[in-house]
Amino acid sequence: MLNDTSSVLRLLETRRSCKPRDMIEPGPSAAELERIIAAGMRVPDHGKLAPWLFHIVDRDQRDGFARLMRDGAFKRPDDMTSFDHDAIEQFAHQAPALVVVASLTQRHEKIPIWEQQLSSGAACMQMLNAATALGYVGCWLTGWSAYSHKVIKAFVPETGMIAGFMFFGTPSKELRERPRPEPEQVIRHWRYEDVLERQAQMKG
Repeated sequence: MLNDTSSVLRLLETRRSCKPRDMIEPGPSAAELERIIAAGMRVPDHGKLAPWLFHIVDRDQRDGFARLMRDGAFKRPDDMTSFDHDAIEQFAHQAPALVVVASLTQRHEKIPIWEQQLSSGAACMQMLNAATALGYVGCWLTGWSAYSHKVIKAFVPETGMIAGFMFFGTPSKELRERPRPEPEQVIRHWRYEDVLERQAQMKG
């Protein structure tokens, strides 16, 4: 476990995802998975709405999850190819551990739905960090199944969406760093004078 500031920052600076199909055993134990989820709950939550729900899909439920995906596919059964079936089977059975994070939303006079959704996204990211701190790798996926009405209704009790399918395990090969933007590409020092200048240009 990380126990000093430099180690925590190093984790955040170097964490990266692993493709679920490249994850092998061991995965998080039941107790470790609970810790990962508990970390996911320690995110900003305006109004204390707890706008998330965590579904652990155990190994003995992966076949059922695959059936759900087939039933919820956007293609008709007769139009599905062997490639479609294989892709669903791989998605449903990959990685030692799977948690489906549901983003729950409700109409609130003070808290926009967007802020509730942001909290769910933060929970997913926090889970990735927690898994890394425990020595595992993770991956946050969505894909078409996150937008299938039948799949959504199997995980979201009322209103909301699937925020992510969270896979966890041990990498089967060394992770390679992917290209990242340079800081100067994505960081700006905001100036009110620039806003006024743009507004003047638009009026002109």
